Amino acid sequence: MARSAPRALAALRLRPAKAESKPPEVPPKAAPKSPPKSTPKLSSKFSSKFSSKFSSRKAPKAAPEPPKQARPKRRPFAFLARVLTILCAFVFMVAFAVILARLTLEPSPASVALTHTNFHPGRSLRAYLDQPEMRDAIKQIGGNLLLGVPFGILMPVIAPRTRGVLRVVFLTATVMLMVEVAQGALITGRAFDVDDVILNTTGALIGYLLIGRRLSRAVHAPKRQRA
Repeated sequence: MARSAPRALAALRLRPAKAESKPPEVPPKAAPKSPPKSTPKLSSKFSSKFSSKFSSRKAPKAAPEPPKQARPKRRPFAFLARVLTILCAFVFMVAFAVILARLTLEPSPASVALTHTNFHPGRSLRAYLDQPEMRDAIKQIGGNLLLGVPFGILMPVIAPRTRGVLRVVFLTATVMLMVEVAQGALITGRAFDVDDVILNTTGALIGYLLIGRRLSRAVHAPKRQRA
């Protein structure tokens, strides 16, 4: 037994020392996630108000595209009626001009002693009303009024730019003033009378207000209204 002990010791010395075994590395444990903080529950009234406020603040909607306007349909019969109305008005205006020339620009030698020039408005009207027979006054005043009515009816139909009270009055007064000047300066037995201009212009205004304005608007209506 004493001899085997030193041999065992020598064998242990000759054997190389085993490498120290390292303990296996343990992966670090992940830190535990903290539970999400629970938000306090809102009351039903407050939550409804809160949701209604945010629901009302929605993103603005895009503006809708304007609808495409359909092309107006062409009405050939309306166009023909419009052209025929203008042509008829023009023919009536020419006929009225011929009648006006015969009534005002024809010489009247028999009435040379009876005619007199009047530059004072109202003087001839008083003379008409002072006549013994009312028929003569109506004939003189009514005839001058009727002589201006066609201007108020036909002019706005032929030329829509003449539509308007002031334009009708201005154009009628200008034409009748030229006629009266021609009567007094060139025609025998005729004289200038400013009351005739006033009566003719008043007749044109009456014709425009009663018929001419409505007829001109019907013939020269805008395109949208005709469509």
